[in-house]
Amino acid sequence: MKRKSNLCLFLTTAIFIVSLSACSVQSNKIHILDAKIAKAVNEKLLPMDATKSFPSGTSKVYLWFKWSNAEINTAILASWHYVTDDIHILDYSFNIPRKEGAGSVSLTMPESKILPAGTYRVDLKKGSQTLKSLTFTVLEKN
Repeated sequence: MKRKSNLCLFLTTAIFIVSLSACSVQSNKIHILDAKIAKAVNEKLLPMDATKSFPSGTSKVYLWFKWSNAEINTAILASWHYVTDDIHILDYSFNIPRKEGAGSVSLTMPESKILPAGTYRVDLKKGSQTLKSLTFTVLEKN
């Protein structure tokens, strides 16, 4: 009888510990509250001229995003793709400096180069998990 009681106590304790672990893992999951593609960001790192369509001749595009519930120094990857020709362009890794906040990353062409016309996608990832994906278009020359 004592053996069954000990086993029951052990299982109850194990279930309780697993439940606490699951709660703490979920509570540390970063949340992307908002994200925009923009032509620029201001000195307060807020998006300016948010759009999904850029004119021909564009050489820089910003991804602005707002997050919460992050562990300090959470590693994030911005992965840029040229969807029109299915080309991976660039991966940019950075660390989230605060539990919550806003920031931006950009796709910048070398001097005197422009982004080709077509559709693009940027994915914000934490490890293998995609947190947010946004698309935008660079228009053909008129």
